[in-house]
Amino acid sequence: MAETDAKSEHTVSYSISAESKTATHTVIEARDFEFSVDEPTNVGGTNAGPNPVEYMLGALAGCLNVVGHTVAEEMGITVRNIAVSIEGDLDPRKFMGRAEEPRAGYQDVRVDLTVDSPADEATLADWLETVESRCPVSDNFQNPTPVSLSVTTE
Repeated sequence: MAETDAKSEHTVSYSISAESKTATHTVIEARDFEFSVDEPTNVGGTNAGPNPVEYMLGALAGCLNVVGHTVAEEMGITVRNIAVSIEGDLDPRKFMGRAEEPRAGYQDVRVDLTVDSPADEATLADWLETVESRCPVSDNFQNPTPVSLSVTTE
């Protein structure tokens, strides 16, 4: 049996680097791109960018768009546009250190895809099932992914 931490020959690795600018503002570099993560001013941030959980929803929207168009092309479905609307609910008490439960992450995420397509409902239902099963970000929302944290001192 293969070790669970062994990478497949098909595995593609992604990486970012980040540095804090303030207690709430982080600048992230990904490939040739730089973006900011921050909190809104009403919770002590400087509003220099979306907060981490907003980026999670944005990542899900972007991934659903890419996978949606890819799957449509493979299935021979005309899709002129996909508009994505996502809402997520989380309870900040654990993050704030005020409670042990519930978990710190999203409790519920609701996604609506508005698809401009001449395809019938049954075809779009099959398309949606395939999109959901193949979207890496959706998969990470729905399944535990091991995360290993370490600390290094300067």
